[in-house]
Amino acid sequence: MVEIETTATELHWQSFGEGKDLVLLHGWGMNGAVWQQTAQRLSQHFRVHIVDLPGFGHSHQASFSSLADLTQQVLNEAPAQAVWLGWSLGGLVASHIALHHPERISALITVASSPCFAEQKPWRGIQAKVLKAFTAQLIDDFQLTIERFIALQAMGSPSARQDLKALKQAVLSRPMPNQQALLAGLNLLGEVDYRQRLHQVEIPTLRLYGRLDGLVPIQVAEDVAALMPNSQSYVFSQSSHAPFMTELEEFCQQITHFCHLTR
Repeated sequence: MVEIETTATELHWQSFGEGKDLVLLHGWGMNGAVWQQTAQRLSQHFRVHIVDLPGFGHSHQASFSSLADLTQQVLNEAPAQAVWLGWSLGGLVASHIALHHPERISALITVASSPCFAEQKPWRGIQAKVLKAFTAQLIDDFQLTIERFIALQAMGSPSARQDLKALKQAVLSRPMPNQQALLAGLNLLGEVDYRQRLHQVEIPTLRLYGRLDGLVPIQVAEDVAALMPNSQSYVFSQSSHAPFMTELEEFCQQITHFCHLTR
């Protein structure tokens, strides 16, 4: 797999393979290394682009003040038009692009993501106190907290242990995120609510979920289906919050099949 890295700008980009442009966005507290194995497989079918979001990984010196600011920084160096795939917090970024920059996106894929991560009964989500506690732990001991977070993704999939070990080493091989980015990311997870705008997304959309996910409860899949009746969804039965780790082959098949259908 041939890799091209771009470091001339503030954000760190990697590109692999040839074909239709596909941008992969990581989640909160992580970096582009989470996509290492995914990119290897998807680059057989696509031109895969991976970015370390502002404040994370090799982009740790950057910062952002809002979802619009974060998104604009990413778009500055992104392909003119692409399929955008966002995991967790990255799903909010991809959804923001679909809503505010539709000319830049041909299809939307969200992974273990939600238009509203915060619990707002009866809407299922993460309690505010849990978000705050997690951030405090992350700032206090980044490596230990990330190791615990990655370990959570193995739930229900013992066969993925070796992949998760390699992933942990990859994530921790990049610089730690800066505290401003961690806190700003927490604010996005706690405050952004796109539920009432999802009907405005007109491009092909695929929503992927893990049945065992403790951060984005599986019931969210049904709730979002009612808000986006034209979207497709798929649930990975053995996965929690990171199906691209625990069910890698099936994950890549779902992406490839969906993208081929949208041509």
